[in-house]
Amino acid sequence: MTAEQLIFIIVAAVTLVAGISVVTSRNLIHSALWLILTLFGVAIFYVLLDAGFFAVIQVIIYIGAIAILFIFAAMLTRRVMQDTGPQTNPNWWLGGLIALLLFAGIVFILINWQGFSSLAPKLTNPSGRIIQLGLALVSPDQYVLPFELASVLLVAGMIGAIFVAGEKKQ
Repeated sequence: MTAEQLIFIIVAAVTLVAGISVVTSRNLIHSALWLILTLFGVAIFYVLLDAGFFAVIQVIIYIGAIAILFIFAAMLTRRVMQDTGPQTNPNWWLGGLIALLLFAGIVFILINWQGFSSLAPKLTNPSGRIIQLGLALVSPDQYVLPFELASVLLVAGMIGAIFVAGEKKQ
């Protein structure tokens, strides 16, 4: 086992535990902190895949902007969060069953996929990859639509935080 594989296993375990803790934590702020750890684990996966650009974007946009925005929104609306109703959904088992079926489907697809066990070829020109990535992000026939949708998602998140944090006129 190489050092890279060992790092991957450790980071995968920490990211998985943090991801589960996001949805099982009863405190909203703790859940947001677990989310930051989960997103940081994903950034480490990008580093292991030699995709430094995506790792930096993961840290800057998701951890630095969205997760912190979520924490600020939760802290600004603390008095609104005084909920006395039940904290669990009676149909939680249905969501668990659907998640288990989806997981089984993904495992089935990965087992039958021929490329799952093969290694990707090493890329030789890192500066050329960045140029290709930049062109792909703004090219109309490649990734401009997802790129623009991500920016709309960020704006919608900011507007939502402003709306939630704003004072209600009575």
